[in-house]
Amino acid sequence: MTSTKTQNGKSAPSDAERGANRTLYVVFLSLVIDLLGFTLILPLLPSILDYYGTKQDTLYQSIKDSVTGFRELVGAPDTPRWNSVLFGGVIGSLFSMLQFLASPIMGAASDVYGRKPVLVISMIGVAASYALWAVSHNFTLFVIARIIGGLSKGNVSISTAVIADIFPPEKRGKGMAFVGVAFSVGFVFGPIIGAVFSRYARDQQEVFYTVPALFALALAVIDIIFVLMFFKETLPENKRAKSISSGWQNTSHLINPVSLFRFSSVTNTAARDLSAMQKIGAVYFLYLLLYSGLEFTLTFLTHNRLNYDR
Repeated sequence: MTSTKTQNGKSAPSDAERGANRTLYVVFLSLVIDLLGFTLILPLLPSILDYYGTKQDTLYQSIKDSVTGFRELVGAPDTPRWNSVLFGGVIGSLFSMLQFLASPIMGAASDVYGRKPVLVISMIGVAASYALWAVSHNFTLFVIARIIGGLSKGNVSISTAVIADIFPPEKRGKGMAFVGVAFSVGFVFGPIIGAVFSRYARDQQEVFYTVPALFALALAVIDIIFVLMFFKETLPENKRAKSISSGWQNTSHLINPVSLFRFSSVTNTAARDLSAMQKIGAVYFLYLLLYSGLEFTLTFLTHNRLNYDR
């Protein structure tokens, strides 16, 4: 990317730079829309699990029995507060685990077929999960919706790949910062929107999660249309992988915990520097583990201790 000088001596962005910035803004807005829909459920999850607990559902009882066995194994107290947090942790972990497994596969597919078609397919899967959530009047349908959502949640990893496509290494930090900002916007305003729509639905004597689910579905559909209209493919055909297997060979280490902690993908690095990276990575992992646990269980704290209800 080259720039030209303007009359005042400042560099004017080239056509390539303007195109990259435009794509970055499209990706940013798409992520904001997606994350607003994704976070709608967060303040509602404890109430949703309580709601399904009042119904007779074989899957619910099976997971509850497994959670009870785990609680007894670790010696956690047998109280409704602990049981609900452990149960919610299972449901939340299911989504995250499936996302962890599916993201590298979607990334490998995007290396072969291009970013845009795989991104749109991912968004369609997310929209389908919201549609199923809106009509999930039993726990089994709700879990199926979460499974579909987790398997389809590859748009974030594809978005980071898009940033790698459009920016040289020295400028990718700017693009990754936009991804962080999108997460911040989504996680600040999404739960608020979800709670507001939930209260509205309860005032209208409707099932409290239906309106938030439909709003999440509307956001997902808007996101699909937005990407179809404004996102331009960033991976030319001459730079694509020949097959998914070849792309998978380059990304399979991303779901291998040992490879991740060892930074096996990092090459041409001095042993001392690699050791420092491994230590920093381990510390950062522990920080994220503890912080994510705090963030996820906060809604259960407000629900169980402060009587927050939808």
